[in-house]
This record gives sequence, C-alpha cells and structure tokens, in this order.
Amino acid sequence: MARVLTLTLNPALDLSVETPPIRLGQVNRTERTQLDAAGKGINLARVLRRLGHEVMVSGLLGLDNAAPFEQLFADEGLEDHFLRVPGTSRTNVKLAETGGRITDLNGTGFDTPADALNRLQFRLSPLLGGCDAVVIAGSLPVGFAPSALAELIRRCAEADRPAWLDTSGAALTAGIGAHPTGVKPNAEELAEWAGRPLPDLTAQADAGRQLQQSGIAHVVISRGADGVLWLNPRRDLLARAPQVPVVSTVCAGDTLLAGLLHGELSGLGDHATLQLATALSAECVRHVGVGNPDADDFQQLQQHTRVTPWPDTTLSGEASS
Repeated sequence: MARVLTLTLNPALDLSVETPPIRLGQVNRTERTQLDAAGKGINLARVLRRLGHEVMVSGLLGLDNAAPFEQLFADEGLEDHFLRVPGTSRTNVKLAETGGRITDLNGTGFDTPADALNRLQFRLSPLLGGCDAVVIAGSLPVGFAPSALAELIRRCAEADRPAWLDTSGAALTAGIGAHPTGVKPNAEELAEWAGRPLPDLTAQADAGRQLQQSGIAHVVISRGADGVLWLNPRRDLLARAPQVPVVSTVCAGDTLLAGLLHGELSGLGDHATLQLATALSAECVRHVGVGNPDADDFQQLQQHTRVTPWPDTTLSGEASS
C-alpha cells in the first residue's frame, strides 16, 4: 500500500448532535451526541488508514487542546507530525435533524503565528520525500493567507509529489492557481469559484473542464444525492450510489476523496475506483463519522453503485452535451 501525507491547517473538535426537528427558542432534547477530533484532512487520513495505507498527518494544531487529537492519532495508527501553535483548535457543532437537515455552527480557533508557514515548510521537507501523495484539505485558520496555501502546493510539485486539494472560497481559488494534481469541490463550491450558477450536470462539467484547462489533471465534483462526476485525463465518469438513509453528510466528501485516492494509489481501474469511493461515501452518510470499508454490506453497496461514462449518459435525467 501507499504512504500518504495529509495536511489539515484548521482542525476542529466536532460535536455531532442527532436530534428531532429543532424548535427554535425552546428546550430541545438530543437523541445522540458525539465529540470527535476532526478536520477534513484528519477525517480523510482515518479512511485511508482503514483502507490499509500508511498515513502521516500534519498541519497546525492548537497546543491547549491537543490531547483529544493526539489520542485519536494513537488509536487510529496515524503518524503525528502536526506543528503545535499557541491557543486552541476550534470547536464545531454539527446538528443532524431527523429528516436529513444538517446545520453547521463552526467556531474560530487559534490565530496563526507569523512564522507558521516557514516552520511548517521546514517540518514538511523530510516528509515529502517519504510519501507517495499529499492531500491538503479543509479551511484556513485566522491569519493563514490563501497565498501560503498555494506555496505549500508548489512545494509538493518541487518535490515531485502529487498534491490533491479539498477546500473552498479564496483558498480554493489560490490553490487552483498553484496547479495541484486534483481538486474536489462540491457543486456549490465549484459555482462559487466559477462566479456563476451551475444549475445542471452539463454546466458543472463545463466548469470542471475549465479547471482541467488551467492545468489540473483530476476534477472530482461531489453532487450530494445526485452522485459524483470525475473528470480525469483518461476518461470522464459519473457515479450514483444506491439510496440509503441519511443521518449525517459531514464526512461524506472526505470519505469520497479518500476512496478515490485509494483506487488511484492502488492501481484500480477508473470504474472500480469511482464505484468504491462513491459506495464508501454512501456508507458514511448512514451514521456520524467517516465511512467504514469494513461495513457488513459494503460489497452490496458497491454492487449497487452505478458508474457510467460522461457525456454518453447522465445520472439525473439531465441532457448531455
């Protein structure tokens, strides 16, 4: 298996709350709560480790509440190379109501020290030489400039290591300018980058091809219940998983990208790679937390995940171009 480095610049303690429909202004009782050390790169690392890869985790971590993260890294077998910085990592609240509505209350954490980029680059230099791929995932903490994110991507290129990016807003725009190997926006994030509505699959594909033309080989567009569009240098594919009960979508995108990287790094064919990644993302939304490739019915989920070429067919009845 491969050796992967994930970077999480703005980790969080995620308080996931499952609840009946919320009555604003009244006392509400929860059905289930769960507190996890998280962040997109950390979530992704957990899935990759469960798929059999060696995973190093790095980024910036608040010193004052590092213990839950350190315990998670030890429990999950992740190599901890995080740079500790003064302050606390943020706390996010994820409200998952019966019926599938998800509400995020994202907090703010530490202020990024002025020397963080230089210290982080020094920390990463030896790690880049010993990995097969890098994933930079999640939002940026206060004071960490989008241009600094682009610099990290360029460092990966200088080390001849493929870098995948999963972020949004100004960070996504800056990262795209540094030409990572692949990006994984969802439909809303892609529309924000494009600066125009992307109402259907054809419009999303056109925006994805703009990214490819800028020098990005792989564009993975997650479309929620409507599936996944993967534009890659070999062939473009669409996927849709079978319908499953939705409890929480919080880690679905992280799980999707982890599954796709697993296929790429393991030499699976494109069809099998997207089928596995999409099925694993579907497994994820059935519960709080990351996808579980050891789920009893995971093979059945894969078998019922439909993968077709694009633009020959469509997932949602949309006309192809």
